[in-house]
Amino acid sequence: MTTTQLPATMLAWRKHRGSSEPVFEEVPVPKVSPTGVLCKMLASGVCRSDHSLLTIDKQASWFQEKYILGHEGCGQIVQLGSAVDQDKFQVGDIVALHAVPGCGRQDCSECSRDLSQLCEKGHHSGIGQDGFYAPYAAIDIRGVVKVPSGVTPAQAAVATDAVNTAYHAITRRAEVNSHETVFLFGLGGLGFNALQILLHIGPRIIVSDIRQERLDEAQKLGIPPCDIVPVGASPQEFVTGAQLDGKIDTVLDFVGTHQTFEDAQHIVRRGGKLICIGSLDTENTIHMKIGTRKRLSYIFSYGGQVRDLEEVLQLIADGSITPQVETSKLAEFPRVLESLGRGEVRARVALTHD
Repeated sequence: MTTTQLPATMLAWRKHRGSSEPVFEEVPVPKVSPTGVLCKMLASGVCRSDHSLLTIDKQASWFQEKYILGHEGCGQIVQLGSAVDQDKFQVGDIVALHAVPGCGRQDCSECSRDLSQLCEKGHHSGIGQDGFYAPYAAIDIRGVVKVPSGVTPAQAAVATDAVNTAYHAITRRAEVNSHETVFLFGLGGLGFNALQILLHIGPRIIVSDIRQERLDEAQKLGIPPCDIVPVGASPQEFVTGAQLDGKIDTVLDFVGTHQTFEDAQHIVRRGGKLICIGSLDTENTIHMKIGTRKRLSYIFSYGGQVRDLEEVLQLIADGSITPQVETSKLAEFPRVLESLGRGEVRARVALTHD
């Protein structure tokens, strides 16, 4: 079922194996599967991992020789697969697209353990398989979530990763509650969304970032100056000076450098949790004696799930979270990615489609 005549081809940004530069080229408009939908893309979020995907040497088994990049998307359904329940989805619906919804099979070792974002058998939109940097994208309905009224396509697109990843880490992995004291490293694209999620939940929040403008933004959201680590200050010394030794229940590290990982192990309380999301340094050192004697929980978090995305979109619709997002045109993807890599982008960027 479709409402408009579809073109046969489209221009899309693709990754070619062996090349670190994205290629803007003509490709066929994808065909919809019986259990899928075809969407006319409205917005596609740009992520730092797009750079990693372009420059990566070692690839997972599902990676195609050439594929369309883009793993954060929002679009309008223009075609339904023959097996799609029209009571749930209809042509014209505005939907957010979850890039890795899993295969959904009960015999899948990941999906059967509620680890759908780790599934290797399902489609990985923009991560080795065709994604969302194109005018049209096809996706199975397992990865489709209706966008509530009041949420813009740009917000919905970045929510699929930049908000969803933070939400999953905080609510599913860390299980933060309002009675805790949380130390938050990093107020970038994910970290600033994490701050808003934490403010919604209600714990005391200590924030640290190397950029004064990000700390200023945190203060505008209501973080008192006494809970903001000054730029250049030692987090360990700050915690001691603020009489917070033994009181930091959870550390959320959205940076993942040697320094933040080391600081986190020192400042978290006995029996505390260290949630690792950022990975600016790919290898960090666990202090075995500190971890053992304090009986720390080192918890790693990756991505989010469809049920998380449903909750995230509702929080945005309610005004509890407002993703910081700038927009640019699809044709500007390489320039946006370069600006992101140079640290010139204040928040997240969504590519809009004409």
